[in-house]
Amino acid sequence: MNPTPRRLGSSSVSVGPLGLGCWPLAGMTRAGVTREAAVATVRAAFEAGITHLDTAYCYGERGEADRAIGAALGWTSEAPAGRVPRDAVVIAGKCGIHWEPDASKDPPRRQVVDGRPERLRAEVDESLARLGTDHFDLLYLHCPDPAVPIEESAGALKRLVDAGKTRAVGLSNAGVDLMARFAAVCPLSACQLHFNMLQREIEETALPWCRERGIAMVVYWPLMKGLLAGRMRRGQVFPTSDSRHKYPLFNGPEFERNLDFVDALRPVAARLGVPLADLVLAWTAEQPGITSVLFGATSPEQVRENARARACDLDEAARESIRAAIAARGPVPRTRAV
Repeated sequence: MNPTPRRLGSSSVSVGPLGLGCWPLAGMTRAGVTREAAVATVRAAFEAGITHLDTAYCYGERGEADRAIGAALGWTSEAPAGRVPRDAVVIAGKCGIHWEPDASKDPPRRQVVDGRPERLRAEVDESLARLGTDHFDLLYLHCPDPAVPIEESAGALKRLVDAGKTRAVGLSNAGVDLMARFAAVCPLSACQLHFNMLQREIEETALPWCRERGIAMVVYWPLMKGLLAGRMRRGQVFPTSDSRHKYPLFNGPEFERNLDFVDALRPVAARLGVPLADLVLAWTAEQPGITSVLFGATSPEQVRENARARACDLDEAARESIRAAIAARGPVPRTRAV
């Protein structure tokens, strides 16, 4: 994997090929994620050279991911370690989604998409306070709000750039039509969508659109919530506290076919002498148009393992074996992520 920093569009912000996606650190989709573990995970990422940290206002009911980052980098009063210089990391945030109580659900909360300018500004200010900094390096609209013209949300983010709250702007979880409307109001430096060996829908329209316009593509789910790391077993059942129980890819025949696919990748990784996750991350980071790949982790050990993927170099035989495995697996059910 080429470790050279990659520019986010026409902005002055550059990121490495791998970044830490901090959603798992909120503990909302994984049982047993403690505050201490979240802070230690972020610190381990920085110490391993992973300096692109991706968070969001809604990563936790009370901003747990933001708070873990601020503490791990020494930017808040609850910091357990020495202060990391602000320019030593790239902090990507998101606004436009929050949680509200809902007794009819289990857990008793619901996710609310809200793209009103006043709401976006309030969320950004609150996130920055949690982090202990005065600006983001990259700020995404987390998800377009169907009830608010995207031009209004884009205008709000443009004003946040002008106010010095962020150096660059991105758009997440949107199709090409909304990307174009957003970019007509506020320059886009990056778009963020899910992508992995099994879920490659962005190759159809979003990725070509961004490449033609020099817009960076930052992708999440490269390991498909752990599936492509190769540690899941046949017959595994996910509890309701684990969000994976909701996805077709982790249930029934689709899950079994995915495990067959993972088994087909194991000899490739073994021949190269690398863990399976490193093979998958390295392949993802070298795909044309992919600027940075976000991996999740809930422990320092996971971070250190995934960070090693930067040293993984694929040869043409490995690429051909991966292409053959993808073709043999065939299409998978499409998944909408917010």
